[in-house]
Amino acid sequence: MSGADAPEVLSAYDAIRSDKDPMNWLILSYAGAVGDKLKLSGTGSGGLEELANNLDASQAQYGYVRVEYANDTESKRVKFVFVVWIGENTKVMRKARVSIESGNVKRVLNHHSISIDARDKADLDEAEIVARLRRAGGADYNGGRG
Repeated sequence: MSGADAPEVLSAYDAIRSDKDPMNWLILSYAGAVGDKLKLSGTGSGGLEELANNLDASQAQYGYVRVEYANDTESKRVKFVFVVWIGENTKVMRKARVSIESGNVKRVLNHHSISIDARDKADLDEAEIVARLRRAGGADYNGGRG
């Protein structure tokens, strides 16, 4: 495969999925200007905002993030989001290949509630993503409010 199933990627993925590990995001980047080889280029524990701040406007990248939110004062939900990032300065041929190659990455990072195609960091607004997760999850305890 493209490197999405490399041991360090799978280890980071498992850490993000674990309730016991503080790591809550990862980013996969292309190893070179050509080809489909991916490498783990970042991880962290600062959530969606930190992931967004580590995306590169000149690259296509893939992100995976754990998002926690409260339904009410008594409960907390944990959901996972897959991000396909195409920065505004990404080369045309790389952009064209992402639609094909993202499927391979999704097969490895396969447990997610929603997938987001992001072109701008504003596409990764946490309030909007939580609202989408609530809609995708069925029960909405806030009457549709994010």
